[in-house]
Amino acid sequence: MFTFYNTLDRRVEEFKSREDGKVSMYTCGPTVYHFAHIGNIRTYIMQDALIKSLEYAGYDVKRVMNITDVGHLSSDADTGEDKMVEGAKREHKTVMEIAKFYTDAFFKDFDAVGNKRPDVIEPATNCIPEFIHMVEVLLEKDYAYVAGGNVYFDTSKLKNYYVFSSVEQDDLEIGVRDDVEEDVNKKNKADFVLWFTKSKFEDQALKWDSPWGVGYPGWHIECSCISIKHLGEYMDIHCGGVDNIFPHHTNEIAQSESYLGHPWCKYWFHSNHLNDQSGKMSKSKGAILTVSLLQEKGYDPLAYRFFCLQSHYRKPLVFSWENLDNTVQAYNKLVKRVSELKEDGAVDETVKTEYEDKFREAVSNDLNTSMAITVLYDALKADTNDATKLALVKSFDKVLSLDLIGHAGALADAGSNVDTELEAYITDAIARRAEAKKAKDYATADAIRNELLAKGIVIKDTREGVVWELAK
Repeated sequence: MFTFYNTLDRRVEEFKSREDGKVSMYTCGPTVYHFAHIGNIRTYIMQDALIKSLEYAGYDVKRVMNITDVGHLSSDADTGEDKMVEGAKREHKTVMEIAKFYTDAFFKDFDAVGNKRPDVIEPATNCIPEFIHMVEVLLEKDYAYVAGGNVYFDTSKLKNYYVFSSVEQDDLEIGVRDDVEEDVNKKNKADFVLWFTKSKFEDQALKWDSPWGVGYPGWHIECSCISIKHLGEYMDIHCGGVDNIFPHHTNEIAQSESYLGHPWCKYWFHSNHLNDQSGKMSKSKGAILTVSLLQEKGYDPLAYRFFCLQSHYRKPLVFSWENLDNTVQAYNKLVKRVSELKEDGAVDETVKTEYEDKFREAVSNDLNTSMAITVLYDALKADTNDATKLALVKSFDKVLSLDLIGHAGALADAGSNVDTELEAYITDAIARRAEAKKAKDYATADAIRNELLAKGIVIKDTREGVVWELAK
């Protein structure tokens, strides 16, 4: 039995796919106007863990992801400037140049943390005919109206628009929408735009002809159309961050089910925020901490993945350099333990099956990745031979994706390539750097770090002291 928390029903429940053994899944992709910060990447790590856990449980998963390269406004109340245009103005590039650059940057970080790429990746700008068709059908069915040159979805036509919340409608409206600019074209406060025309934004960079005038799609409609295009009229699981629940996913359900005329997606999977000391990470705060920046500081992206997997996806996770350093130490010790295992003898299939069942039970129980890691540690301490332990590490890494075998091999190779003379030099350099830092001579300290790096030695400052490794 595979269970996880279904946000739509607000409870942990057993997952049952529509088609036996197969799972259709859609995940909201990035808006490619800026870098994805490590909080964004946490969401994709937990989605990746869900997919690989389903596969470990025997399911065949087809995953579709969009790339938002048009139509996402700076406010979820359909106001403000399109984020893509905002990015283009900031960097004096075209919108498509911005989209290409930040899409590439996103997938560089996405890949670095061990994520498996979706089966289908579709930019919104590829699907303009599908957007227009859905809007036309919603107008025909009287779920939409034209006002001020724009096309709006009429939420008053639904019996239950606020499908994700038990909060009273008036309270939700006050809490979410009273602090934003009012759109006087709307019949109802909660209505949202399906299609904008030039009457809304004269300087919009990307515009297309439509029955309602030259314009561009609203943000919410792209996910509905792209998922239906690639997965059909029914979908098993829709994923995203908790900040997508309202209004984005609420609006997706409203327009999709009105368009289709039947229930659309039964299971909704949402990951919680990554917070820093000042609260939720967000691009609007200014400086953006990315996976690539972690790498530049000497951190292995898979150590960051390990950091995320040690916490439950539904709980907020607090990031600090101290917390990450502690995780790095734990990750390095785990790699060292694996590097000490030898391929000796045959795999004990009985023991292997016993621990695989425990691991499967952990990840199938509301994606308890922390418990799954505990099972890994237990397996390494088990009274069995190294061959069985190595087989279990390989098996578990199908989900954890920490590349423990690869890193262990690199560690073993590094050990054999370090002679006594080099080790003495490294120890002396680290001591000289410590003295320089103590004297607040940071220029010398940085010069020593660069001197080591030039010889292929990477050093890292941790709570336990300075550690080093050979550059990969």
